[in-house]
Amino acid sequence: MTSSTTPVRVRYAPSPTGIPHIGNIRTALFCWVLARQTGGQFIVRIEDTDRARYDNSAEKAIFESLDWLGLDYDEGPIKGGPHAPYTQSERQQKYVEAALSLVESGHAYFDDTTPEQLDALRERQRAAKQPPRYDGRGRHRSPGEIEESRKAGLPITVRLKVAEFGSVSFQDTVRGKVTFDLKEIDDFVILKSDQMPTYHLAHVLDDHAMGITHVIRGDEWISSTPRHLMIHQAFGIEPPIYVHVPLILGKDRSKLSKRHGATSALEYRDRGFMQDAVFNFISLLGWSPGDDTEIMNRDEIVKRFSIDRINDSPAIFDSEKLEWMNGVYIRNTSKEHLVEAVLPFLERPESEGGLPDSVVRPIDRAYLERVIPLVHERLKLLTEASETLDFFFVDSVNPKAEELPGRNMDAEMTSSALASALELCKTVTPFEPQHLESEYRALAEKMEMKPGQLFSPVRVATTGKVFAPPLFETMAAIGQDRCIERLENAVEILRSGATAP
Repeated sequence: MTSSTTPVRVRYAPSPTGIPHIGNIRTALFCWVLARQTGGQFIVRIEDTDRARYDNSAEKAIFESLDWLGLDYDEGPIKGGPHAPYTQSERQQKYVEAALSLVESGHAYFDDTTPEQLDALRERQRAAKQPPRYDGRGRHRSPGEIEESRKAGLPITVRLKVAEFGSVSFQDTVRGKVTFDLKEIDDFVILKSDQMPTYHLAHVLDDHAMGITHVIRGDEWISSTPRHLMIHQAFGIEPPIYVHVPLILGKDRSKLSKRHGATSALEYRDRGFMQDAVFNFISLLGWSPGDDTEIMNRDEIVKRFSIDRINDSPAIFDSEKLEWMNGVYIRNTSKEHLVEAVLPFLERPESEGGLPDSVVRPIDRAYLERVIPLVHERLKLLTEASETLDFFFVDSVNPKAEELPGRNMDAEMTSSALASALELCKTVTPFEPQHLESEYRALAEKMEMKPGQLFSPVRVATTGKVFAPPLFETMAAIGQDRCIERLENAVEILRSGATAP
């Protein structure tokens, strides 16, 4: 059990070989929340020992994701700390020395088996219907033979000796006691031929050196945990508390992939999701506060979080639920915050989903502050702001002729309604919502029309859209002159029977 009075030291240790996916970021979030809840430390460590697959842009994306979600770290690259360096490639010599010490103590040995020999071994085992595994041949190589292989340029690795009999057990916080038969585990590599450590060796040494108390990671690492425990035992050091969190699956219960929606936090950022909504949503992937509460700010999540309430069954990623949750967060945010949030999306080039390129940048912030309340309740994504607000910023709109008539209205009736609406628009004063509504309702009554029949073509004429914010607040925001121009344009469109060019 984790007590809120016991500070923890937890780490997020991604490998920069690709953009961090949602499951990876969830691990970081759980670590951050637990550290903040207990007054402990959240450490970031870059595990870049796989130099062949290292991707600099992936490393940048790791820190960009943390920054966007507000997962500030206490120790790590750039920031530093008492256990620097926090990048594994800069700690290489420590791993080499540690591996050699295990060879000297008899817990490990040098192995000169080539990749070709390993492939041939596995092929023979498969043909004999045996599980493919290393056969321990390196245990029987003499120091002289290893030296000859080294001089011949053969790849030399270091493998940990695994007992042939017995079992290894550990207590996982999520799954309880887990036991593995040692007969199922072969001698495994801890130092590769390029003198880089495997994940097994490097993270054990680093976690110990950095005082990590809890290792939170995906449950795909459960099968590797016996290896990690054996390394701890070989060095005579205490293992941390293991917390293996469940897999994240799509709604169809298959492995999460692109067809279920975006798979990285940065994709959700770019698609117009608010960071607090994504934070809230990810926190509930595999964890529950114990009741049906779904909308929680990060302070509440920190207060209520407990690793004892992490589920052992797969978490289901529901993109529709995330979109709903994002809409709730948008509706609950202040006008000022929403303006700040939508501005970058509005100012994108039109080809990237921003306002039409004809709209001058930077966007008029004061005008945006005036019109954003009209669409505040309708937005579910920040990216919807461009399409929802574009008619406020462009000089003119060109509605389709077939969209102008209201319910049970033909072209002639619509044309008459728009002509009368235009004449009223030219003279009505003050051009304010309440007065506009009063005057246009009176006009509908005078024309023996239902208000909705008049309002519908006026809405389409002034906004270019069938669905738009409240009509009279919208007209007031667009302004009298532009409303007159747009009504004149709509009358002409109906007269010509085609959409204006």
